[in-house]
Amino acid sequence: MLILKVLFRNAFRNKLRTGLTLLGITIAILAFGLLRTLISAWYAGVEASSATRLITRNSVSIIFPLPHFYKDKIQQVNGVKTVSYGTWFGGVYGDEKNFFANFAVEPRSFLEVYPEFILPQNERETFLNEQKGCVIGRKLADRFKWKIGDLVTLKGTIFLGNWDFVVRGIYRGRDKDTDESQFFFHWDYLNEISKKTLPLWADQVGYYIIGVNRPELSGDVAVAIDQLFKNSLAETLTETEKAFQQGFVAMTGAIVMAIQIVSFVVIFIIMAVVANTMAMTTRERIGEYAILKTLGFGGGHITALIFGESLVITILGCLLGVVLTFPATKVISHELGEYFPVFNIERETLYLNLVAALVIAFVSAIIPTRRAIKIRIADGLRRIG
Repeated sequence: MLILKVLFRNAFRNKLRTGLTLLGITIAILAFGLLRTLISAWYAGVEASSATRLITRNSVSIIFPLPHFYKDKIQQVNGVKTVSYGTWFGGVYGDEKNFFANFAVEPRSFLEVYPEFILPQNERETFLNEQKGCVIGRKLADRFKWKIGDLVTLKGTIFLGNWDFVVRGIYRGRDKDTDESQFFFHWDYLNEISKKTLPLWADQVGYYIIGVNRPELSGDVAVAIDQLFKNSLAETLTETEKAFQQGFVAMTGAIVMAIQIVSFVVIFIIMAVVANTMAMTTRERIGEYAILKTLGFGGGHITALIFGESLVITILGCLLGVVLTFPATKVISHELGEYFPVFNIERETLYLNLVAALVIAFVSAIIPTRRAIKIRIADGLRRIG
C-alpha cells in the first residue's frame, strides 16, 4: 500500500506534465479502441455467419439471376434441409441517403433458415398471409420511427417505380451480432409486378440460401449443387455463408489494412510521448536515485519505482480511454448505423487496449530505467534540478 502511495505521488509531482500525458494516452486508447471496433464492425457479417448455411449464386457474378425452378432441384440434393431464396431489391426510402439493406424473399423458408431473426408469432402469421407485408429490424424501426401497420413506400433503383409495403413485423436479433437493420418482403409480390414491368426478371431469383443438416456436409453439398447445374445456361457457385460474406469484405481489403496500420501507429506515437515524459522525470530525479543508492537500495528498487510510475500513468490513461469508448461508440453507431448495422465493442478490443497500455508502460520506461541504474552515485549527486 505504501509503495502504491509513493508511485501515485511521484506520478503527479508535476501535475501539468502528467495531466497532458494522461490526456494523450486517453485520446490514443480511445482512437485505438474505436478503430479496432470499426474493423470488428467491418467483419460483423462474417462473424455472424452460420456454419450450416450455404449461398448459391450465379457463377459469373451475383448481379446475374438464377431461374426460380432451381429450388426444387436443390431441395433433392442429399444433406439439404431447407432451401430459401431472395433477390436484392435496392430500394430507398424517400432520399437516396436513406440507405438500408432490403430484400425480396420467400418468407416462410427464409424465417426458418434464419432462426436468429426473432419475430413474435402473431406478427409472423400476419406477415406470411399478406403479400404486401414486410418485416423490418428493430434498429430500422427506431431509425425511421416505423411501427406495426405503417405504410412504407420505397423507391426502386433496380426495379423502378414506387413500391408500397405495410409493416407487419419488427424482428430483434437473437445474438448481439445479428443485423437488426434489414427490410424484407414477399418475393411473390416482386415477381408479380416484374412480369408486367420487367419481364427479364420474372421467375428469376438473385441467390439461394441453403440450410444443411450438419456443418460437415457443407463441402459435399456445395459440390453436388454446382455439379447439378454444370454446363447449364446459368451455372452456379455455391459456398459457405462465411466465404460469401468474406468475398464482399475482400473488396475493401486495402481500406481495412489501412485502418489496422493507423490503429497501431497511434500506439507507437503515444509510446514516444510517454517515453519522453519518463525520460524528463528520470532526469529530474537522478539526484534522488543517487541518494537511494547510498542508502543501500539496489537497481531493482529503482527499476520498480520508474516502471511503477510509468504503469500508473499509462493504466489511468487506459481506463479513461476505455470508459470514453462506450459513449463514443454509441454516437458513431447512431451516425453510421446505415453503413455499420452491428457496431459493438468486442471483449477482444478491451483486451487489446489493456495490452497496448502495458506495452506503452514497459517500453517507455526501459531507457530511463537503464540510465538511472547505470549512473554513478557521485555523478548523480552532482546533478542539480
